[in-house]
Amino acid sequence: MKTINAQLINYYSTAIKVFFIACAALVATNTYADEASDIHQLQTRWAEVKYATPEAEQEKAFAALVTQAEKISAQYQSAPSLIWEGIVRSTYAGAKGGLGALDQVKQAKKLFERAISLQPDALQGSAYTSLGSLYYQVPGWPVGFGDDKKAKEMLLKGLSYNPDGIDANYFYGDYLLEQKQYAQAIAAFETALKAPARPGRESADAGRKGEIEVALNKAKQHL
Repeated sequence: MKTINAQLINYYSTAIKVFFIACAALVATNTYADEASDIHQLQTRWAEVKYATPEAEQEKAFAALVTQAEKISAQYQSAPSLIWEGIVRSTYAGAKGGLGALDQVKQAKKLFERAISLQPDALQGSAYTSLGSLYYQVPGWPVGFGDDKKAKEMLLKGLSYNPDGIDANYFYGDYLLEQKQYAQAIAAFETALKAPARPGRESADAGRKGEIEVALNKAKQHL
């Protein structure tokens, strides 16, 4: 009898453990699905504001998007959500302009650095690419933290994770263009134009390709 009771106890104990493991897995799966959906909505709205909203209306639209991005990153505290809050903030800074934008890019910098500390390869190294873009676009000391050497380091790191990516190659090309390395910039832009399409991000791809074409023509004019 004792042996039977012990077997029953072990059976039910194992069954309970399996049940809770299954529940935990289900919750994790649902959370991941919710996060992916929320980030996709953020990406879609970002592309709408950046590429399909009149320039005069972009600052206000990006300000609202910052609030949405903050909520998402606060909820999930994951590298992808932090990266996208950083992207939204840095793009908002570009629309805002002037010294008032510095606070946004400083916050974006911290978000990208935190994302790297959590998951360096998140979104194919997008935190490195985004951080690199800040380093070459933001003024240097004493106004900001701009640093061309760090920019190159971060951009190359981003490319190491996503060598064929449209954004990784575009921003590296844009950096090279600013450095007056025109032939190398052209090569990077041409690689960016050949990048694989990103499912669900058709508007962003189309908008980015428009920017690449402009930059590519600018680089070619200098040769």
